Amino acid sequence: MTGCSSSRDTQRLIIASEMGDCVGVAPQKCLLVRQDGHSDWEYFYTPIDGFHYEPGYEYVILVRRENIENVSMPADRPTIRYALEKIVSKTKKESADLPQRRENE
Repeated sequence: MTGCSSSRDTQRLIIASEMGDCVGVAPQKCLLVRQDGHSDWEYFYTPIDGFHYEPGYEYVILVRRENIENVSMPADRPTIRYALEKIVSKTKKESADLPQRRENE
């Protein structure tokens, strides 16, 4: 394929037990994610191929992150694709310190 190249790496993510209200192109629900070594939850706007989220569970997952470089893509398309490699753990719990909870307290 001409004009298309990629580079890949694997990341470990913690997915919160609740989704958060966020705004992309329009208001939507986003996963709340923490990366290893970080204490703050971040809004995750990009879908993770192969991952099926179930509210009420906190996940630790390994994802393959692929940078997509394609000159023919529209400017508003994501340049990174995420794909599930492995669910390390799935624990029924209420995640602590979520952004909406902090704002409403």
